[in-house]
Amino acid sequence: MKKNTSLQLFFLVFLIGQCCLAQVDVVYNDLVWSDEFTVNGAVDSNNWFHQTQLPAGGSWFNGEVQHYTNLTTNSFVDTGLLHIVAKKESFTDQGVTKEYTSARLNSKFAFRYGRVDVRAKLPIDSGTWPAIWMLGKNVNEPGGYFASTYGTTDWPACGETDIMEHGIFSSQSINYIQSTMHTPSSHGNSVNNGGTIASDLANNYHIYSMNWSPNQISFLLDGVAFYTYNPAVKDASTWPFDKEQYLLLNIALGGIAGTIAPSFTQASMDIDYVRVYQNTTIDTQPPVNFAASVGAISGSSVELLLNATDNSGNVTYNVDYGSGTSSTYSLSGVQKSLIISNLSPNTNYTFSVSATDATGNAAVNNPIVLNAKTTVISQCSGTDTQAQQGAFTLGYNYAFETIGNDVKITFELLDNKVGLVAFLRNQSSPSTETQMSNVSGQVFTKTITGQTIGSTINYACKFAYAGGGLSVTKYISYVVGSSCSLRVETSSELKQFYYPNPVENILYLQLLDEQNQIILTDILGQKIFEDVVKSSHNLDMSGLKSGIYFLKVKNLHGVQNVKIIKK
Repeated sequence: MKKNTSLQLFFLVFLIGQCCLAQVDVVYNDLVWSDEFTVNGAVDSNNWFHQTQLPAGGSWFNGEVQHYTNLTTNSFVDTGLLHIVAKKESFTDQGVTKEYTSARLNSKFAFRYGRVDVRAKLPIDSGTWPAIWMLGKNVNEPGGYFASTYGTTDWPACGETDIMEHGIFSSQSINYIQSTMHTPSSHGNSVNNGGTIASDLANNYHIYSMNWSPNQISFLLDGVAFYTYNPAVKDASTWPFDKEQYLLLNIALGGIAGTIAPSFTQASMDIDYVRVYQNTTIDTQPPVNFAASVGAISGSSVELLLNATDNSGNVTYNVDYGSGTSSTYSLSGVQKSLIISNLSPNTNYTFSVSATDATGNAAVNNPIVLNAKTTVISQCSGTDTQAQQGAFTLGYNYAFETIGNDVKITFELLDNKVGLVAFLRNQSSPSTETQMSNVSGQVFTKTITGQTIGSTINYACKFAYAGGGLSVTKYISYVVGSSCSLRVETSSELKQFYYPNPVENILYLQLLDEQNQIILTDILGQKIFEDVVKSSHNLDMSGLKSGIYFLKVKNLHGVQNVKIIKK
């Protein structure tokens, strides 16, 4: 394949940079490593390492059936393309005979933060699993290029970044590709993923990109972002992506990729180029014009309005408030609304806000200190599996919160779905739906304004997802201004005691029966604890974060629902 001329390369980088500017938080411009595959023959050993050592047990993971080899029939360069070829052939290595071969290449280059562009054409044969991905340089995986020197960390604590995978999503279109993040907090069938449909994968080349900054990791197809990973809390469990990673290119066969057709002989992933960009010029200019103020306040949240400018084009904001922390980022000069949630009602908070750029340069007026007091909260929440259309497996959480004369409605789908969107449906006008805003993960919210305190409203949520599927919750009844749903099982004024409330460590229960079922849920209805206890019981809440919880007590005298505030 004819390669780009220098002029064409310049314009391609320019166009991708302009396209990505509005979709990623940091634009990387300097080409620091690449392979254009211009020399025919074996793969360049200066750039790539063939990983062939079998894992313990003699088989690759996920039920795969191939041997990875260093044979030039499985990986070679020809006419400007790298060909990774999976073949049906009997091959014996390390004392194990398998009926299929392929190649798995490790880049000998590792980096932290930057953009990866890989232009490739994929095989779509049944049972093939082509992948472009990354692993932490510190992964303890025998046989990997960096393992013998740097392999100190087991998977998934090393972090895995799947830039592109195909062939393991049987319920999706044949042209569906997906990007997935694997971390200690979610791995294997990770919930941290996003996919999109490409045009004619078997015959067209596409550019698969990953843009990695200290703030987030975004994935793009042909310059268009389709998924961003940006956990609210970045720690070793959710963000092992503060260390160097290296690239892997391979085709696996069988296992979770499905059955290989009896007629299969071979399939190839053809790669035009692999390029890595970073910003090599040291940035010494800090953010300027840093300003911060308090916005909307509710019983459980405070909005912070943040703004600053920086020559890098982006600003990171870090907030400390007591034992809590939060961080976000925004384009230079664009006001950012940051909602600090899970706060206690009717409580004074002090927020210390700092602004930095991606290099770590700090604004000269750091930190700005803001004070705010949350309001008294009126909220109802719960969890259910009942559907009026479609079906739920794990179910959904819901919450209604009165803020002045407005009601904030939140639904969370517990079933794992791809391409999820949500619509709020009013029982008085079920044909009219309003799209809800995605908060994070599978949590969606919508605030309805101008409600009358004491009136009853009825709303449901329609979850729609990739492949044309949908599930609709039951209608939830809520009295505006109240702190409990109309649809509690039985409400009674029982002379039972729960103290102290608010509680810091131990909640003391004095109940009416010798056998009492207690269920503790969080503000979205997620069950925290369930047990059968005696009339006198001490409930340890010291390990829970500050916020609102609901305690349901069932005994022979009925059911009582109590709101518990954890300091």
